[in-house]
Amino acid sequence: MPSQTTSPTELHATIEIAAPAAKVWDIVSDLKRMGEWSPQCKMMRVSGPVGHGTKTFNLNRRGLLFWPTTAKVVAFEPNKQLAFRVNENKTVWSYELSEADGVTTVTESRRSPNGTTKVSTTLVNYLMGGTETFEAEMVEGMNQTLARIKREAEQN
Repeated sequence: MPSQTTSPTELHATIEIAAPAAKVWDIVSDLKRMGEWSPQCKMMRVSGPVGHGTKTFNLNRRGLLFWPTTAKVVAFEPNKQLAFRVNENKTVWSYELSEADGVTTVTESRRSPNGTTKVSTTLVNYLMGGTETFEAEMVEGMNQTLARIKREAEQN
């Protein structure tokens, strides 16, 4: 088992979308389309229908760097919550939806309650400008992802 660092963090971004939760859910839960929304995750290959326990193979990119990851869906509640745990760094990415009066609030989060692996921390520090820079980029990426999801949900 990979060793863990001792720095738990939570990163998140939130957006309001003028569309019902069911419509937003259809977009968020279609993990095969993640490459259309995320500036870093360029591809997710999904092993079967998306649900609790579904596994994915992912290809990520930052500038000239590419790296693969794998994940498993750890929470799946239609129209409410989808979360997957990245095996390589032990982070949990989630999308939480709540609807009021036809407007859906979506929060994207990246949690590492037990910190990330030492390998991940070392790579971030040496190849990606350090944890603070990388986490700021992650939040900016979340905001870009949510804006793209909003555009898709509101235009169709």
